[in-house]
Amino acid sequence: MQLLVVEDNEHVAGALVSVLGKHGYEVIHAGDGASALEALSQHTDLVLLDLALPDMDGFEVCQRIRKVSATPIIMVTARTQLEARVRGLELGADDYVTKPYDIREVLARIDAVMRRGRAREWDGRSDAAQIDLGLVQVDLAARLVQRHGVPVSLTRKEYDLLALLVRHRGTALARERILREVWGSSWKGLGRTLEVHVASLRRKLGTPNVVETVRGVGYRVPGQG
Repeated sequence: MQLLVVEDNEHVAGALVSVLGKHGYEVIHAGDGASALEALSQHTDLVLLDLALPDMDGFEVCQRIRKVSATPIIMVTARTQLEARVRGLELGADDYVTKPYDIREVLARIDAVMRRGRAREWDGRSDAAQIDLGLVQVDLAARLVQRHGVPVSLTRKEYDLLALLVRHRGTALARERILREVWGSSWKGLGRTLEVHVASLRRKLGTPNVVETVRGVGYRVPGQG
């Protein structure tokens, strides 16, 4: 997942980019509003937007982004006044984090905003939620997995793991990101647990190719074609 971090303080930005990268995110950094608007693209999944920027404030950046994109925005700022938070939300921000913050809170808010976005994306779209993987069919709306039309019994974690990979079909997801989104933690000690669940999925689905190992990165479900 690609994050756009808009922060003019190089020290703060460097630390944030480093931590987010270690948690499996692709991070692009912009030091001012103009650079942020230029860096924004169809590949941007979420914007972490500081309010105090050298060329324009974050409110204006948020407003300009909303004119061209529905990309989720989390405002990150030292301003604690209720009026600032309300204004940001009214302009289209999805959430608000105040400095100083714990990185765990930022990660949790990113996950929460993206979960809400996925829920909107799939809500009421059962046709789009039915994914054909060849021998295996996944109905995300019904939380149903079938092989040759026969339901496959999966544990909750096995299903959540498969659903995450299916939603990002064709994209290699980092092990840290999978652990964070499925198990709620990116603790490396859970790596063996992830491997066990992948092996179980492959066995239950009857094919090792439905979940591919991407060496040095993590796992993916092959894309179409």
